[in-house]
Amino acid sequence: QVQLVESGGGLVQTGGSLRLSCAASGGTFGSYAMGWFRQAPGKERDFVAAMRWTVAATLYADSVKGRFTIFRDHSKNTLYLQMNSLKPEDTDVYYCAVVNPNNWRQTTGSWGQGTQVTVSS
Repeated sequence: QVQLVESGGGLVQTGGSLRLSCAASGGTFGSYAMGWFRQAPGKERDFVAAMRWTVAATLYADSVKGRFTIFRDHSKNTLYLQMNSLKPEDTDVYYCAVVNPNNWRQTTGSWGQGTQVTVSS
């Protein structure tokens, strides 16, 4: 299966912005539906956003609607998450993953290594 590599995390202050990238390694995303998830220490992994790779359609968690945007670049075979108006509650390790085509809030087991996002107050 395709290997996923996340990048773009870092440390920002409240209200700042970051853009995360998820690149395919050893293959392409093909017809997958792809998503972003996040997990803080001691907490469960939470859904953030997802989209279908070949057909324009998106889904967002209520907590990030209006602040985050998921999009893709077919020419680079890369998935992105633009994060604006960041809050301390957004501090997490962020992962991209292939999602269940029948439930975009669930993964199919293909994950990247994660990238750390830290938002200071």
